[in-house]
Amino acid sequence: MSGDRVGRVLRGSPSQYVKLNIGGSLHYTTIGTLTKHDTMLRAMFSGRMEVLTDSEGWILIDRCGNHFGSILNFLRDGCIPLPESVKETAELLAEAKYYCISDLAESCERALQKKQREAEPICRVALITSQKEEQLLINSTTKPIVKLLINRHNNKYSYTSTSDDNLLKNIELFDKLSLRYSMRLMFIKDVIGSSEICCWSFYGHGKKVAEVCCTSIVYATDKKHTKVEFPEARIFEETLHLFLYEDRAGPDQELIQATSSRCGAVAGMSSYTSDEEEERSGLARLRSNKQNNT
Repeated sequence: MSGDRVGRVLRGSPSQYVKLNIGGSLHYTTIGTLTKHDTMLRAMFSGRMEVLTDSEGWILIDRCGNHFGSILNFLRDGCIPLPESVKETAELLAEAKYYCISDLAESCERALQKKQREAEPICRVALITSQKEEQLLINSTTKPIVKLLINRHNNKYSYTSTSDDNLLKNIELFDKLSLRYSMRLMFIKDVIGSSEICCWSFYGHGKKVAEVCCTSIVYATDKKHTKVEFPEARIFEETLHLFLYEDRAGPDQELIQATSSRCGAVAGMSSYTSDEEEERSGLARLRSNKQNNT
């Protein structure tokens, strides 16, 4: 296969076989296959271009031959199964472009675009470790924000029996909401923030508009316990409420009041815990009982 290399114009019948040396990879095919489509190979083997041969008659093409078998199969059949890996598909695309096989190049490009879409995550959750990071994220986005601060190790006392389960339920709800609304809301998870154990914060137009704290201290006969709750309905309510802040002009205040079931909002921000709600309900029941007794 060594020897002098000679350039010559090649002409022959479609059924004539030719020997190809593509970067050291040897192939044997007909002129009819090479000239079947309007490609650079047709120009080479129809006499319009000079081809380089060695002393043994092998036609030399200075390209990698790893995918030339696929090139020939596409010329023969008009379609081929594309490689599974992105790397090999990109390599085949480069060869298709070199030989000017537009249909194969388009198929490779579509396959790469599909693989890229499949590789993209359904949603992204920012994991912050400092107040500075949090503020940068809040200022850099136009989306309303849902933030979950979760840190089980902040606890000073032992947990109640249901606290661990409720902690996991809060995390699972955060994951579900992020999967469902990631196109419209930004989700942030804070794992080493303040002294809180489990707390939801909601931001619109760069400002905190609501907060749901899920932890409280309860008193047993001998010691204090930390209680983690799962106020699912309230978390859903605040999350849906954030959609009012998608508009740059901001939500209509009358609409907020009409759609909000909460009382005691201060400066547009609602903050409550389950214990506070229970206390309000208990006071309401006492007043009702007193009026009935009277």
